[in-house]
Amino acid sequence: MDFVDQINQLADRIVKMKNQLLTEEATKNALIMPFIQALGYDVFNPMEVIPEFTSDIGTKKGEKVDYAIMQGGKMVMLIECKGVNDKLTNHDSQLIRYFHTCDAKFAILTNGQIYKFYTDLEDHNKLDDKPFFELDLLNIKEQQVSELKKFHKSNFDIDKIISTASELKYSNAIKSILNDEIEEPSETFIKFFTSQVYPGNSTAKVIEQFKSIVKKSVNQWLSDKVSNRLQSALDKETESDKAEAKKIDESISSNGNKKEIETTEEEIEGFLVVKSIIRQSGESSKIQYKDNQSYFAVYYDKQTQPICRLHFNKAQKYIGILDEEKNEERFPISNLDEIYNYSEQLIRTLKNYLG
Repeated sequence: MDFVDQINQLADRIVKMKNQLLTEEATKNALIMPFIQALGYDVFNPMEVIPEFTSDIGTKKGEKVDYAIMQGGKMVMLIECKGVNDKLTNHDSQLIRYFHTCDAKFAILTNGQIYKFYTDLEDHNKLDDKPFFELDLLNIKEQQVSELKKFHKSNFDIDKIISTASELKYSNAIKSILNDEIEEPSETFIKFFTSQVYPGNSTAKVIEQFKSIVKKSVNQWLSDKVSNRLQSALDKETESDKAEAKKIDESISSNGNKKEIETTEEEIEGFLVVKSIIRQSGESSKIQYKDNQSYFAVYYDKQTQPICRLHFNKAQKYIGILDEEKNEERFPISNLDEIYNYSEQLIRTLKNYLG
């Protein structure tokens, strides 16, 4: 299982277990320890992971931090934990005190779902007030996975992480400002655009008139950008699928299939609809199909992992969805768009195979 799969599996655990994890200790066992393991550290090896790390700091006796991560006999990361249903506001005083006196260069505050990474970009040996990197495992982006990989035991390089931490910090701050401006444009933001398109003075009345115009325009622009990128990706995916389908058809023909199974254009289109539904939950290249005499099967990675069957050979069309025990339940459909009505069941079937 690669790193991305491990992170996705953790996200699934959060969804399934969040309501049952009522204490910090339960969160640590169910979510945070598996996260540390995903980063390549052996949670049962005290030379790599020290739980409840305790030390006397100044006048403070018996101070504890939940986990200290070690590499080469040196402490490299501190992790302070909260319950999964607790909100993370500011880092705890324990992190501040420990960071000041130990060799660790990074500190993490987490509730098992959200992870905030801190270091000392502003003042040496003093933990910054704001994290330079933050991720939510239920809303993680591709670029964030790449950044998280840098903290994996096999990739861990303090100098390389620090060199990008500053850029990450300011980049995230800028994105936060942009998000706020899009949600509720400030007067400065509105004036910037108004001055470009409006010939008169930017009076209070004009600013108020342009407030909704600017907000709508920016949101429409973002929507168009997303739509264009999505369409471009789907076009590329469709071309790839057609090429793949052609190869399979040629292979069938060269093997002299006596039953002369004919894969129709409608079946291919149905396959593409199913693929578009489940591709975000698995690897797109592993979503494949096989046409049979009585049905058209869509499977994941191998034919022993069927997702659904398209029964398009008769007047009444059906989509057959497989449960955990691979029992098929058929649902009548009148057109391909109705396949989207069964998105939840299709994704559930795929996730059964993913763990």
